[in-house]
Amino acid sequence: MSIKTASKPEIPIISTICGSARATYAPSANCPEFIICLALLFLNLASVRTSKFHYMAYSCERWIIPSGDTHMLDVLIHSGTIMDGTGNVGYAGSVGITGDSLSVHLGDVSDLEAVRKIDATGYVVSPGFIDLHSHAGLTILGEPHHDPKIRQGVTTELVGIDGISHAPFKTTEELERYIWLDSGLNGYPPMPPDWLSVSELLKKYEETVAVNVAYILGNSPVRIWGVGWGQKAATKAQIENMKSVVREAMEEGAWGISTGLDYPPGAYASTEELIELSKEGAKLGGFYHTHTRASLKSKGRLEPWMEALEIGKGADIPVHLTHFRQGFQGDGSHLDYLGLVENARDSGMDVTFDCYTYPYSGTTITIGFPFWAKDGGPERLIEALEDADDRARMKREMSEESIKDNWLTNFNQPKNKIYEGKSIAEISDLRNQDSRDALFDLLLEENLGISTVGLGTNPQTLPDFVSHPAGMIASDAILFGDHPNPRTYGCFPVVLAEFVRAEKQLRLPEAIRKMTSFPAQRLGLQNRGIIKDGFKADLVLFNPDTVKALATKDHPKQYPVGIDYVFVNGEVVVDKGENTGATPGRALRRGRS
Repeated sequence: MSIKTASKPEIPIISTICGSARATYAPSANCPEFIICLALLFLNLASVRTSKFHYMAYSCERWIIPSGDTHMLDVLIHSGTIMDGTGNVGYAGSVGITGDSLSVHLGDVSDLEAVRKIDATGYVVSPGFIDLHSHAGLTILGEPHHDPKIRQGVTTELVGIDGISHAPFKTTEELERYIWLDSGLNGYPPMPPDWLSVSELLKKYEETVAVNVAYILGNSPVRIWGVGWGQKAATKAQIENMKSVVREAMEEGAWGISTGLDYPPGAYASTEELIELSKEGAKLGGFYHTHTRASLKSKGRLEPWMEALEIGKGADIPVHLTHFRQGFQGDGSHLDYLGLVENARDSGMDVTFDCYTYPYSGTTITIGFPFWAKDGGPERLIEALEDADDRARMKREMSEESIKDNWLTNFNQPKNKIYEGKSIAEISDLRNQDSRDALFDLLLEENLGISTVGLGTNPQTLPDFVSHPAGMIASDAILFGDHPNPRTYGCFPVVLAEFVRAEKQLRLPEAIRKMTSFPAQRLGLQNRGIIKDGFKADLVLFNPDTVKALATKDHPKQYPVGIDYVFVNGEVVVDKGENTGATPGRALRRGRS
């Protein structure tokens, strides 16, 4: 009998001594063995806890006679290669699941009983993948089985990214307006929102969705709360008000602060304002997760990232640079970007980053519109799209060349379905319009909810970002539209199939660390991301020889192959490659997860 259990306490209890915490033996209180075990227990408690006394206590299980009260594992995954998420090499072993927790078992496990046994011969058993850039916070409420992500092995997601979180708000009307403004990036919930606070929103994810959901506070709702929708500087009094919003949100479970400094109204925040809000987040152990300010590129291509580091240093808060990459060939050396991170870390700053694994960017098409056209909220943008003078001004300020090659998705009007996956240039030809006029009209017809995908990353230098020791993997996936970014369906298996197996740019244990324990460490999770006794049973079983992402630019909605089992909190959500329909996900709250 194995005594390596998930629930073994620091000081043994009777059930542990008399057969282990998964006791399949239970002595009678009248039998000599019980008296011996009891004596050993008190001897052990009074001792200096030497290995000798522990051995005597645990070894008494050899003397116990069988009982009719047999406790077994829920699941035993045996004969696999365990890669525990730490970056260490894999080892032969078995993983047990009881309830929502796991246990590691070495050697012969033929005597362990389980409700279900899975032969993992030929499989790697890994912690579940953790995605620190998810836009599923609303859409998962309507599609709780979350097929595109769990089929990749994702078991935990961080929502509220890019400064765009959906709590707290003062009124439902303001929340609905905000959802509308960025609907091309985050979509809509299945029903009108019935929450306002962070705690109310987090309750929506409790055992109603397939994955665990962690929440980070976007600075846009904070600014709407404290300043409003307009492009104006915050006063000292307003900043103090916003700091109280940050404090309350983090006390309710938010893990830090996110910014998306190309998305109004959060984009209107100054560097100084963000430092002050981040100081409040730092007091409560949060981190700063940032989509940087692209407008600063006019001062130098590294300026957006330098502002992020300035905020981190000024607030003394850990910094996480999201979708960190070199944009295009000819944009200087990618080593300059990586050097920023390395120099900051060498100076003592806590700086990490994530990157996606396809060379395509993706967001709402409204990101490219000038701030003045969105100053005041979504109604102002509709007004600008309908006004001839505003349209003429936007056409002067928006380069046709910069948008023509991007393809569009998420058309809900039946007459516009023919444009799914086509570039703006192709669509303008079909409509016999200037590309910007075609885009303006389509946005009016689709009520702003169009998404775009484009070539936003230098594919030649992407491997250096993926493999960098300070980097981890994140999808930045938009979960709707008929022709989404292929990373929505393939971000994580691409790492295993291409960067590890085909190109050998990463060792498999290190690749797994970048998708498991490293993001767990960045987020602050204490009991996920590693295969270790007592940790939560979020697990992935994949075949390292056959795992492959099938999603491509032309055929993006293709599920990967070779990922056959996925467990979330001990429940199987992918079984032999198929979604089980289980929804064991939990809301992971700061300080309580």
